[in-house]
Amino acid sequence: MSIDVLSVGGMVTDTFIRLVDDQASVTDNGEGKKTISMPFGVKIPFEHAEDIQAVGNAANASVSFARLGLKSALHANVGNDQAGRDMLAYLEDQKVDTRLIKVNSGKASNHHYVLWYKEERTILVKDEEYTYHWPHLRPDEMPKWIYFTSMGEGAEAFHDELAGWLVRHEDVKLAFQPGTFQIKMGAKKLAELYQQTDVLAVNREEAVQITGGDYKNLNELFDKLHALGPKTVVISDGPNGAYASDGEKRLKMPIYPDPSPPYERTGAGDAFTSTFVAALIHGADIEGALQWGPINSMSVVQHVGAQKGLLTHAQLEKLLQNSPRHYRATPL
Repeated sequence: MSIDVLSVGGMVTDTFIRLVDDQASVTDNGEGKKTISMPFGVKIPFEHAEDIQAVGNAANASVSFARLGLKSALHANVGNDQAGRDMLAYLEDQKVDTRLIKVNSGKASNHHYVLWYKEERTILVKDEEYTYHWPHLRPDEMPKWIYFTSMGEGAEAFHDELAGWLVRHEDVKLAFQPGTFQIKMGAKKLAELYQQTDVLAVNREEAVQITGGDYKNLNELFDKLHALGPKTVVISDGPNGAYASDGEKRLKMPIYPDPSPPYERTGAGDAFTSTFVAALIHGADIEGALQWGPINSMSVVQHVGAQKGLLTHAQLEKLLQNSPRHYRATPL
């Protein structure tokens, strides 16, 4: 079976811990950086906890692509444990091709903990130490697109392998949604990968981290990100909407109206970016892709976790057809 899009990155089981509203507080430094605070050295009550399997940026994207009618596959690492077997079974049930997932003998699968406060979350992360290598792909495993996103530390050489493979396979397009570790690596170390990128997707804070540009100047951020090599750049800005540039036109897109206040925001960025890329694969231009992305984000934040609210192609199209008049892309 041919593959429309191969998602590449980490996979994890998340334990969501719902905090009581009056047991924490949030402060904002005025530049987009928020800090959660709780009493130190005491017992703090929480509402409840819930395990959600087979998540993480790449896994979330792979399920999103499958729901949107694409032939979706995932390359990630799991341990040879029950958690890993459960994740594989879940993905297969979601119609995600798992044949390129690497099962690591003697290793545990990744497990993160999510502090869920009101509609936002802070994730406690510890990734297992896997050995990362770009897989050998047979002709029937060759994707049209690669969706590359966050990986754990120790994967530095993997990025060079992927960049070299892309140079040799110019017909394969790359969407890159860098994670925390990849941003910390710095643009210089990932220069060849950025040069091979067709779509780069970051949030506004990440755009500043990568480029050193002015948080308040979106055009400067676009200029600096395009200078790294990506043909299309997407910058998401939470409740303020999203922006996209193809090097010629730059557009601003509002969020899709929430039917009710967001319940939990985990996966909103993954839903937006994967849906933007899915729209391009389906033949849309960046304006059409900008209209698709926020709809899936809106749906995801109405549920716990990153995948429960992901829409099918038909569901998304129906919401787009019924969108309010102001839900349109406008020049930046």
